[in-house]
Amino acid sequence: MGVTPWKIAGEIFDLSPRGWIMGVLNVTPDSFSDGGRFFQTPQALAQARKMIANGANIIDIGGESTRPGAEPVDLAEEKRRVIPIIEELASEEALLSIDTSKAEVAAAALDAGAKIVNDVTGGRGDEAIWPLLAKRGAAIIIMHMKGTPPTMQRAPFYHDVVAEVADFFRQQYACAIKFGLDPMTLAFDPGIGFGKTLEHNLSLLKNLPRLRVNDRPLVVGVSRKSFLGKISGHNGSIHNRLLPTVAFTSLLRMNGADVLRVHDVEENVEALRVADALRTTP
Repeated sequence: MGVTPWKIAGEIFDLSPRGWIMGVLNVTPDSFSDGGRFFQTPQALAQARKMIANGANIIDIGGESTRPGAEPVDLAEEKRRVIPIIEELASEEALLSIDTSKAEVAAAALDAGAKIVNDVTGGRGDEAIWPLLAKRGAAIIIMHMKGTPPTMQRAPFYHDVVAEVADFFRQQYACAIKFGLDPMTLAFDPGIGFGKTLEHNLSLLKNLPRLRVNDRPLVVGVSRKSFLGKISGHNGSIHNRLLPTVAFTSLLRMNGADVLRVHDVEENVEALRVADALRTTP
């Protein structure tokens, strides 16, 4: 078992012996997963602290929905939603991630205490993100998305989804190096459900090892996504997607995922520990 280091704000973490859980905190009124339950600051803070208590290594805070069909949020409103949350949580044990593609929002979040930028556009949405990260030394998660949230699920097509996502990762790795980022700060996310069909999602998840670039961590988020309902036959309720999510957490850790991005932290922490016990047993 090799070493998978990730450099975050100057500190190096090895994700090979124990995978990480990233807890999702959507500070939006239109989240697909919780319908806006954590849009107000007190509820958002309570949920974040619950996830930290249950074992989340990272809290990923987003103020702009990226669900299929979602419309953009302006800069001022996005910052108004997330910055007070980050400031309040900056002293907590978990690392904080800002889920944004806007350099100005990312800069304000880093000022407030975030250490990671999770960019669903993979650095294509706002090129100013690159020099910002190079200057600050923050970590970045480069995600693959075909199209934009309003358009991404309109008949997405690939000749070879695994090869095309892997090529994108290599291109963005080179782009990051060109802008002067430390390669150790990079992580990559195949963007499950972001411009992909059920078959595309499963192909990417089955072939995670082919997506790895220069031993960089792989971040994967399948939690509560609609393709789980198609697999399990429970298309009606989002709450019926917990068990498939937990199953995937163990399976994906065994298949090479380093960070699992989830909504239900406690159950997925347990699933991750089961997988890690198997992975590290001689």
